[in-house]
Amino acid sequence: MSIAKLIYGGLTALLLVFAGVPAAAQSFRVQCPNGTSLHKSLDGKIDSMIIGDATRPTAANANPQIKCQHISGGDGFATMADGQQIYLFGFGALSGLADLDSGLPGTQPAKTFNSVYAGPVFPGDSTAPNNAAITEPALMMNNGVLAAQAPGPMMAIDEDDEFFLTLSNVGMIMRPDLFEQHTVHFHGYPNASSFFDGVPDASVAINIAASFTYYYTAPDAGTYFWHCHITPPEHLQMGMEGQLFVRPRQNRLTPGANLYTALHDYLYPAAPVSTLASAHYPNATFPPEDCKTDILCSAPLPIKDNGAVQKAGAQYAYNDGDGSTRYDVEYPVQMMGFDPNFHFIGMTFNPELFANMKDKYFLLSGRGYPDTIGLPGYAGLPAASGNPLPGGAMTTAASDGISRQSQVQPTLITINKTGGQTRALLRVSNLSVTEYHTLATVGVPMLVIGFHARLLRDTAGENLYYTTNSLTIGGGESADVILDVSTVPTGTYFLYTPQLDHLSNDAENFGGMMTEIRVL
Repeated sequence: MSIAKLIYGGLTALLLVFAGVPAAAQSFRVQCPNGTSLHKSLDGKIDSMIIGDATRPTAANANPQIKCQHISGGDGFATMADGQQIYLFGFGALSGLADLDSGLPGTQPAKTFNSVYAGPVFPGDSTAPNNAAITEPALMMNNGVLAAQAPGPMMAIDEDDEFFLTLSNVGMIMRPDLFEQHTVHFHGYPNASSFFDGVPDASVAINIAASFTYYYTAPDAGTYFWHCHITPPEHLQMGMEGQLFVRPRQNRLTPGANLYTALHDYLYPAAPVSTLASAHYPNATFPPEDCKTDILCSAPLPIKDNGAVQKAGAQYAYNDGDGSTRYDVEYPVQMMGFDPNFHFIGMTFNPELFANMKDKYFLLSGRGYPDTIGLPGYAGLPAASGNPLPGGAMTTAASDGISRQSQVQPTLITINKTGGQTRALLRVSNLSVTEYHTLATVGVPMLVIGFHARLLRDTAGENLYYTTNSLTIGGGESADVILDVSTVPTGTYFLYTPQLDHLSNDAENFGGMMTEIRVL
């Protein structure tokens, strides 16, 4: 019998086993409370997490500051910009599918997450997905198997949220010999609980056919990222990484509120919490820090009050107190690289030689140019090449003949000046295990405002932002960059790497780590 028949036969048998086992006998469990002791439900209750408990709040009364997401861990395939298919270990989406298909974060408020899933019941089903979580074990297997994406589903939460993230390990179908465990590690999170930090030595690792729900309280605003912490050099190289950012509470200020005063009163409370909350943050359920005693306050006050006030709908990268990190549109960009030989060996049951690891595909959010400019949901954009669907996310045919989305997040940067947009925030991160990466622009200056999820400001309140045309960061680093096109003529510009060997798709030149900045 051929290896292919063994693999496909094993896949069929595995799916039949899971389909025949009652849900109660499995260890798949998805958790997302509607109310907690920190964020009680809108009717004042705490979720007991026991189905049928009369004291449990309904989803309709879920506290909006409780956010949830469900992801799968397994394997799959991705198509590179030169048309080659590459094997992945990776994470897939089991909630927030509609938003992720539109290039948005998949994180959902509990009310949406706990609603009824009404999307595809199997890959290839034409039913339009919604954002509710997939919680039924058979559907989790149907939609999680061979669904690895690179990068994994994007996550975004607001400061002061509680975040419940469930990882369900659906197994690695193309490598049935591997009983691979997976975890989620939030890289750079300050003071993370070791039990939920994803480092298996100090916490837990999730076995095949099991789920685990991580719990986080959102730390300070900024750009972070996440990855599997099982054999990190292997699993990161194989694609188990994703984008994560935290939005500042300054976004939620009442229109007209003075930014400096609000930040000052939050950092140095001189009044009861209830008074401060009603003055600046309506319906707030979080206590202020006292930066006179808390050395972890990471956003010092600016030197003086410049009179900046909150405008309706304004968004900021940080709690800046002076409006200097305001932006109109944001684009997370994760710098990545793949060694095709390492991935090939990983699929063919051969020992992997870590010392020989050398990236040949250089990617922005999982794509090489010209596939970086494919944009989900934008029907007016022509196909960047023969690989992405016209105007849509890239798909790859897996071993079962079904095409799945493998690289959902595009990196086409569009700034619509005629529509009033002038500032774009790039949330840049690098999780490469082999390379430092450099990104540069021509004609559009880069203003670096944050590094390692920290506002660039000294303790005296002086902004340490700097303008540059290139940014170099290593593996495990992130930066926040604003592109201000106020004085830039309309047209197409490029965000690219000046490392010439990184402007390639393996042996194919004129590709790799590059995308377009379109100023309209």
